[in-house]
Amino acid sequence: MTITQILSLAISAILIENFVLVKFLGICPFLGVSKKSDTAVGMGVAVTFVMTVASAVTYLVDHFMLRPLGLEYLQTISFILVIAALVQIVEMVMQKTLPALHKSLGIYLPLITTNCAVLGAALLNAQNDYTFIASVVYGLAAGLGFMLAIVLFANVRERLEFADYPKAFEGFPIALVTAALISLAFMGFNGMKIF
Repeated sequence: MTITQILSLAISAILIENFVLVKFLGICPFLGVSKKSDTAVGMGVAVTFVMTVASAVTYLVDHFMLRPLGLEYLQTISFILVIAALVQIVEMVMQKTLPALHKSLGIYLPLITTNCAVLGAALLNAQNDYTFIASVVYGLAAGLGFMLAIVLFANVRERLEFADYPKAFEGFPIALVTAALISLAFMGFNGMKIF
């Protein structure tokens, strides 16, 4: 795989096929942890780490265990187990090193295990038959796209606290309208052809 193809894959995963704003995967933490930008950055880093490492490990599991043994039908279960183990490691490390961030992420941190964006990246790597390098790049770029989306959304939500809008939109409704508008902006990248 050439540098141009790797760059194209990364830009596509971050902007054109953004997991949250275009594919609509990983919406639960996107809406739940995006009230403050510092927690959004923490969640974005955690998801990016898990997505990158999960892409690497699931590639190895798929290509060196499942496919040689003819057990491709166990991909989803195997990938979920790998992701769950990685999330547990991230949670334990974060609890010991960053207890304030761990507490502010709350229930959303263990929910990375069931975050369909993380599982989606692993399954798309297998479906597209990416090489090991391409899988890791795709996982990293998809995680960075998730972090970009959640941080942008958190910054907008922080500014909305001082905005003047109709009373009927207070709280969650204005968040959904804002998410929809950001999503529309990202869908503008959809027709973009890279290299």
